[in-house]
Amino acid sequence: MAEHPIVATNAPEEHEPEVEEAFDRLVSEGKDRLGRPLLPLVSTGLLGGIDIGTGILAMLLVLHATGSHLLAGLAFSIGFVALLLARSELFTENFLVPVTAVVAREGTLRSLARLWGMTLLLNLVGGWIVMWLLVTSFPSLHETVLEAGTHFGTMPIGLRSFCLAVLAGVVITLMTRMQHGTESTGVRIVPAILFGALLAGGQLFHSVLDSLLMFGALIVGAPFGYLDWLARLGWAALGNLAGGLLLVTAVRLLRVTHRIEEAHREKG
Repeated sequence: MAEHPIVATNAPEEHEPEVEEAFDRLVSEGKDRLGRPLLPLVSTGLLGGIDIGTGILAMLLVLHATGSHLLAGLAFSIGFVALLLARSELFTENFLVPVTAVVAREGTLRSLARLWGMTLLLNLVGGWIVMWLLVTSFPSLHETVLEAGTHFGTMPIGLRSFCLAVLAGVVITLMTRMQHGTESTGVRIVPAILFGALLAGGQLFHSVLDSLLMFGALIVGAPFGYLDWLARLGWAALGNLAGGLLLVTAVRLLRVTHRIEEAHREKG
């Protein structure tokens, strides 16, 4: 009588090579970002605000001409393409990449806080400058800027706005993950366009994008003040962090726990 083969119950888990390769890219780039010297960090953050401002210009021009937030959102994706190809960064793009490096012990929480704080501050400074240039150059857009900025500047701080901020964090972090799943620049442009359109067209609550819209409204005479903007910046940033870190980064790191353990063993 033929013997049946014994199936091993402790066979090694099969892993996904594509996921592991993406993890390695995230750790490598995250380590570089966390160790970035001051001047390149300032330049990258400042340019991030300026580059995203080009997307806002496109969005406002289309919104003014059509009144459609969906078409305006599609036009806004120009800003995300600029961020990708010009190698600048938004604050919310740093939820997945450097956090993965910190989890793999290729960076510290202190360096992460430095990256987040400097990038957000400089995004806002660069964004304010480009919004001043925008409203000064296009008086015909003042009414559109005022309406778009007031929508966020007077949005109640509550559950709905927090959920919109969480969704914004999910959208941006998922876009970042998709872009790091490939080395092809052409392929990386696709999620930049799709998720840029979703973010702006859906009027999600994004700490940097909506701050720039509020800046534009404030410059042309908004019915709210900078303290109102600051409160909504903090609320949006909190929701963005919750969405990006908890719903995307943390869950996706569960797929590579074995690599994280290997990294920890190597670091002792």
